[in-house]
Amino acid sequence: MTEYEDFLNNLKHYQGDPKCPVLQSLEILQGKWTSRMIFCLLKNDHMRFGELKKSIPTITNTMLTATLRELEGNGIVSRLQFNEIPPHVEYSLTEVGNALLPIFFELGKWAKEYNL
Repeated sequence: MTEYEDFLNNLKHYQGDPKCPVLQSLEILQGKWTSRMIFCLLKNDHMRFGELKKSIPTITNTMLTATLRELEGNGIVSRLQFNEIPPHVEYSLTEVGNALLPIFFELGKWAKEYNL
């Protein structure tokens, strides 16, 4: 059996296991701003807080901070603080975050195919 066939077989026999990798993944990506922020960071190697804010103008500073902290806690975003004058912070995707690129690509193909 291929990995895909194994996945389908397991899905058909799913009994509500809270450790289901699909559900866990969707929970990590479910926030209103999460996918937008990941998309911005996929397009750029690193971004400062202000650059992210400009890329997502309707997000509040509080929500931007909360989403960044959540993504950092999930290992998707890394935060690099520069202790210089003036101090600044840069955010970038980790290896785990960059691994989302093919998933975003497939989602885009799916949306285009079904005119979503």
